[in-house]
Amino acid sequence: MTILFVCTANINRSFMAERILRGELKKHGKQHIHVSSASLVDMKGGPADPVAAKLLTASGYDDADHQSRLLTEEMVAQADLILVMEDNHRKLILEQYPPAESKVRLLKSYSRDYAEAGGDIGDPHRMSIYRYRLCFSEIYLSIQGLLKCM
Repeated sequence: MTILFVCTANINRSFMAERILRGELKKHGKQHIHVSSASLVDMKGGPADPVAAKLLTASGYDDADHQSRLLTEEMVAQADLILVMEDNHRKLILEQYPPAESKVRLLKSYSRDYAEAGGDIGDPHRMSIYRYRLCFSEIYLSIQGLLKCM
């Protein structure tokens, strides 16, 4: 199985989601799942946001050697599941790649808080540490729900 996380720039949310899921899969001994992430905006291989990277490290997840990658048709075709952070991301992907409709979902739809809190996981970029922690928590809880479905 191949899971692809997508957000705007691939320096915060999809990067954190990729690294959290990889860490959780390793903890649970699930080795047959490939996890990656990509952006909708070309950041030309930009590095991870340092605040997001510090949150990952502090929580025991790998933050090393990340470079933003622009979403490609090949990535979409290879992915079995494409998890996005905002409904707008889903719409943009489907505009470019209509055949992907059956495999694009909001990451937060796997969270128990989905019905009450809405489906988007907000971008914390250049905001307070509170926003980064909130984003991290929403991603983490959504991934815990995803893991229960695997």
